[in-house]
Amino acid sequence: MQNLPKIIAVAGPSCSGKSRVAQGLVAALGDSQCQSIALDHYYRDLRHLSAAQRAWHDFDCPDAWESELLVKHVAQLKRGEPVAIPQYDFTVHLRSETTATVIPAPFIILEGLFALCYPALLPLIDLGIFIDIDEDTALARRIQRDVQERGRTRESVVTQFRTTVQPAVERYVRPSAAAAALRFDGNAGLASSIATIVTRLR
Repeated sequence: MQNLPKIIAVAGPSCSGKSRVAQGLVAALGDSQCQSIALDHYYRDLRHLSAAQRAWHDFDCPDAWESELLVKHVAQLKRGEPVAIPQYDFTVHLRSETTATVIPAPFIILEGLFALCYPALLPLIDLGIFIDIDEDTALARRIQRDVQERGRTRESVVTQFRTTVQPAVERYVRPSAAAAALRFDGNAGLASSIATIVTRLR
């Protein structure tokens, strides 16, 4: 019987280093062995709101993601079936008209804030990983990312961080670490974290 994909979930606060860990795993396990999915693409489409309303929408709660579609897609991937995942444009807070086809691989890496938050998703996950970070470092990284990559102003990034991002970390994200088998400090060296994860997988 063909081995079915193993689902690896990488969760943690905003800018904790989740993407770096996901990329490090792909490099360590091999491109042909992995598919990495940024779960932020599952943010609900907000085209029913004005641009101004979308800019101030609360993206930092589990309901902001279309978790039903996420769980459906992960279940399909775990059965060895391809899926067409949404593509999200952070500059305008809208889904693109296009999707991206993901073909199952031996390892499926799910990376995102709430990757360990949804009860319906947890039974599908083979290895949960939580990356934590201190608040000051998270804010500094977020300012740099959002200003350079998403066309935001520094003031808007700080306001959002204080108003919704960090409160959501304490309310939703950090409690989800209870579902993780492995936990790491986002300030720690990447190589040692990746080595520990790969050892666990093998």
